[in-house]
Amino acid sequence: MKAHLTRRYMFSASHRLHSDEMSEEENRATYGKCNNPYGHGHNYMLEVTVSGPVDDSTGMVCNLVDLDGFVRNEILERYDHQNLNLLAEFAKEVPTTENLCISIYEIVKRGFKAAHLEKVRIEETMMNSFEYMGENRR
Repeated sequence: MKAHLTRRYMFSASHRLHSDEMSEEENRATYGKCNNPYGHGHNYMLEVTVSGPVDDSTGMVCNLVDLDGFVRNEILERYDHQNLNLLAEFAKEVPTTENLCISIYEIVKRGFKAAHLEKVRIEETMMNSFEYMGENRR
């Protein structure tokens, strides 16, 4: 029997949406107030959804302590209270929440092996949320 587990985590980070490939005018037209040279911040709500068979002995898809520890060490410590523009993964990529979602998905996919990663979802504001399920998903 396959079941899904979703855990929520919170972190805060800042970013400036700006592409070196565009002119200042194009950046302002594309990103609006999010192109502010001083950046802006968000209190992100991250959801990580994993799946797998329910273990007969534990009754769980995976040990929550393992998932929480992985997310704390590999995601929250990496992104919490950071300027995303200054991180290596965004040196050549605009740190949109879409791209942040993909980056987090890739980290979890590579490193967390206790259950199958289904998706990563990030709520940026009350009005904006983004999710990523991998390249081969529709």
